[in-house]
Amino acid sequence: MTNHEFQELVWQKGRELYRDMPWRQDTRPYYVLVSELMLQQTQVDRVIPKFNDFITAFPDEQALAGASLADVLRMWQGLGYNRRARYLHEAAKKVVNDMSGVWPATPEGLRQLPGVGPNTAGAMMAYVYNQPIVFIETNIRSVYFHHFFVGDEDVSDGEVRDVLRQTLDYEHPREFYWALMDYGTWLKRQGLGRITTSKHYKKQSPLEGSVRQIRGRIIALLSVKDLSVAEVAALVGQDDRFDAALDGLVRDGLVARRDNIVHLTK
Repeated sequence: MTNHEFQELVWQKGRELYRDMPWRQDTRPYYVLVSELMLQQTQVDRVIPKFNDFITAFPDEQALAGASLADVLRMWQGLGYNRRARYLHEAAKKVVNDMSGVWPATPEGLRQLPGVGPNTAGAMMAYVYNQPIVFIETNIRSVYFHHFFVGDEDVSDGEVRDVLRQTLDYEHPREFYWALMDYGTWLKRQGLGRITTSKHYKKQSPLEGSVRQIRGRIIALLSVKDLSVAEVAALVGQDDRFDAALDGLVRDGLVARRDNIVHLTK
């Protein structure tokens, strides 16, 4: 398959499989960053209603920056990985307070924002500014594994980037990446994603029985009211995960402890 033929196939699949999403209808930086952080470790179908609720509560970066972390964590309930909410809150405050409300328009500038690594910065450059920046995401890997690395194992992101540079539509990068994402999602649903082909693949540990599960339960309880440590332990079930979960939440700045009372960070 030539590079041109591959592009034509991706565009065809993009038209057939297009998924409407609020951050595709409105590509302002705030919307895209909220969606990018929500979509880490979470499926689109679950993210869309949470995104809409979040935007209703915090319609722009000024509203989010002016909110308490506790309120942000309450709105984040159900998505898990609550550090993402803290990063988003801190990013909004940095844009508003340190950047005079002006979003960075370069990969280097975007990477100054908490929670924004090279791939998130690349996604924002493509989706917000329609710039042909090369970045890698799970669905993108799936498409390129399927067409260019058949039978290969331990394929590095560097190898995928090399092919992506040759096949990216440099005139319409935003829509081309949307097409790649939708096609990659479809491939995975057909059992053709081949994500284990990636050298960087790490299987996500199960939620059930994990410290992460207890962390989520603690956050959910404290989103309703402040509680004593003993009350939280009794409600979530105290076992050898509890202390690690609570200590981790305090260390991450998501929960504060005053004497024997714990609460979401204000």
